[in-house]
Parts: sequence; C-alpha cells; structure tokens
Amino acid sequence: MQPVAHSIGVLLVDDHQTMLWGLSRLIDGEQPRMRVVGTASCCEDAVATSDDLAPDVIVLDLDLDGRCAIDILPRLLSNEVSRVVVLTAEREQRTIDLAVLHGARGVMRKDAPAQQVLEAIERVYKGELCVDAQTMGRVFSQLTSVKKPPKADPEATRLASLTQKEREIVRIVVAGSGASNKALAEKLFVTEHTLRNHLTSIYQKLGVTNRLELYIYAVKHQLDTAPAH
Repeated sequence: MQPVAHSIGVLLVDDHQTMLWGLSRLIDGEQPRMRVVGTASCCEDAVATSDDLAPDVIVLDLDLDGRCAIDILPRLLSNEVSRVVVLTAEREQRTIDLAVLHGARGVMRKDAPAQQVLEAIERVYKGELCVDAQTMGRVFSQLTSVKKPPKADPEATRLASLTQKEREIVRIVVAGSGASNKALAEKLFVTEHTLRNHLTSIYQKLGVTNRLELYIYAVKHQLDTAPAH
C-alpha cells in the first residue's frame, strides 16, 4: 500500500475491553501511518469522544452493551470529517444494510484477518467504500426502488366502513350499556330483529363478538360521542 502523508486518527468503539486492547495494539503498531486517538465502550461515550476528537476513522461495533449503535451513526458522522468502519459479529443482513444506509463506509467481520481491517481503515479514510458486493446490491436496490404507498390503517378502514345508522346504534348501545336489546330497539324505533341484524353487521366490521367488546372498542375509538356539527 502507498504511504499516506497524514497519520490516520482512529477512534475505537467496542464494549469488549479485550477487543479494544487488541485493536489498539494492531493499529498503533502501524504508526506513523495510523494511530489510535481514543476509545469508547458505549454509545454515549462514542458520541462524546467523537465530538471532542473528530477522528478520521471510527471503527465501530454495532452491539454496544445490548444497544444497536446504528442509532448513533448520524451523530458520529455529523462533523463531516469522520468516516465509519463497522467491525461486527452481526450476521443479520438487514442490520448491516441499515448501517450502510445510515452512512457506514466500510463493513468488516470481527473474524477478518488483521491486515484486512487495516486496509479497510485506510481505504475508507481515502474516501473509498469497503463493503461487499452483495450488501451494496441490496442497499442500491433499496435506494432506487419505487416507494410503495403506505398501507391503510386497519382501524381507520374499519371505522370508515360503519354507516351513519350503525354509528348511531353504537352510541345508543354504549350509552345504555346495561339495557336489554328490547329497550335499545325501542329507543332506536326499530324491532329487536332489526337491531340484532345491525349489531351483527357492526360486530363483523369492527372485529368484535359481543356487546361488551363493542363497548370497549367504541370507548377506545370515541365512537360513543356524537359527531360535531
């Protein structure tokens, strides 16, 4: 590899002290080509240290004490100087894809040979991408795919399916929650048979099975209140 004029400042972020120690020895052994300028073991320390040091390259583990470090990637990159190489044991492709989509320039597995890790740091520092072709293919597809319209809210669809008459019936049922079908039918000026038919239709539309479930659903979705005029 060609020597670089500037010593690459590297921030190491990993929650395993043994990994931090090993990486520090590996990278500092490459001085003056590159050197470790700081270490961090949690998301908060990573952000604070990155803000203070603005390192050239951040070698980042994605799993930091049970928290996914993808959340902090935008903050780590906000200084417009730092570039990120993800060094991870993660095998879930979706997680790796998200890391690239959030700005990681390189992705290396923790079992990669030491020389490959050093090469990735230098390549990313120089502005190159160090990501396998399969990951780049998936990320490119996501970036260029036509966005599908958002799916309709199922609850909104259910509520919209009610007729004005059915909404009136729901309000009467909720208001007279302990009343008999006969009493409710009289209040609505319909027969009990007609009321039962209406209730069957309402149950099917709202996905409930009885008056108690209807009462709970109606109160939750404010079907017990009269529409504003």
